Amino acid sequence: MKISILGNNLTALALAKTLINLKISVEVLYTKKKLDISKTRTIGISKSNIDFFNEKIIDIKKLLWKLKKIEIFSDNLDSEKIINFEKKNEQIFSIVQNYRLYNLLQGDLLKSKLYSLKSYDKNNINLSNTNDLIINCDPSNAITKKYFSKKITKKYNSCAYITIIRHNKIINNIALQIFTKKGPLAFLPVSNYETSVVFSVNNSKDLGIKNVEQLIQNKNDKYKIRSIGKIESFDLLSLNLRSYYHKNILAFGDLLHRIHPLAGQGFNMTIRDIKILSNIIENRLDLGLPLDNSINKEFENIVKNKNLIFSNGIDLIHEFFNFERKTNIKFLSKSVQKLNNFKLINKAFTKIADKGIFS
Repeated sequence: MKISILGNNLTALALAKTLINLKISVEVLYTKKKLDISKTRTIGISKSNIDFFNEKIIDIKKLLWKLKKIEIFSDNLDSEKIINFEKKNEQIFSIVQNYRLYNLLQGDLLKSKLYSLKSYDKNNINLSNTNDLIINCDPSNAITKKYFSKKITKKYNSCAYITIIRHNKIINNIALQIFTKKGPLAFLPVSNYETSVVFSVNNSKDLGIKNVEQLIQNKNDKYKIRSIGKIESFDLLSLNLRSYYHKNILAFGDLLHRIHPLAGQGFNMTIRDIKILSNIIENRLDLGLPLDNSINKEFENIVKNKNLIFSNGIDLIHEFFNFERKTNIKFLSKSVQKLNNFKLINKAFTKIADKGIFS
């Protein structure tokens, strides 16, 4: 039995490694043998997903920068803290740089006899000769355009600007999220002297790099910044695919769902999907059942509604604070602040951020 994966991005490699650990042959079909993996981008991974990654995919402990607390502030409350996520003496979130995780996965996969690479023409793919499972992680090939074009999308009319700031050394284990007048701004530590910055700026199509740098400087009162690295940007949108599969082809990763980065949950959703798909496949193997296209239907039945509800929840958070930003009403943040003081509610928020919904 062989499973083919279209694309060689981070999701594709993490999925390939998971399947190989189940003793399944995996062929990764790529259009570019070496992707240009950004050294600016980072991923936040929750505690439960880190545990899964270490146990079922690959040990990433050496790559992680552990956070003990996440603090959320609002300009409308004069930078008062409105939410505080933490567990006593426990990490709740960790940050990893994309390129380091990609290189680790790629290097490990190349050592496996169950792993193979093959180039393909993304505009002319012939998959009619196989009944094997095919998992599509490539958003720009002909299969995506033909079978996975129906989706629910929402454009936010804003861009995310990402960079790494270098600063004087501090004990750097607390992430900050600030809901500013311009949009959500996150400071995500990656070491004691470097911090990733994600600034989702509203109506910012023509915003210059110097303006972004100045906005970061204006909202920073924690770090003594020594330099600001290369600033990259991308348009923000949310996306949910209407149908997860076509016959033996399963869409995966960003093809299934994309969300606003304000909560750092995008890749966490994908890891949860990998966990569910691997559980389905492992159960089939244990029972001696074939790995056929019925897996795709079972996967969709389990995760589609969960993903849609979770995505809409993130969008609701965005609209909540976006409405407050436009109206300057302090009542909303004050209400969240008071709710967060209830231990059971804070615990529920923390659990959802860690494990998703219905866990």
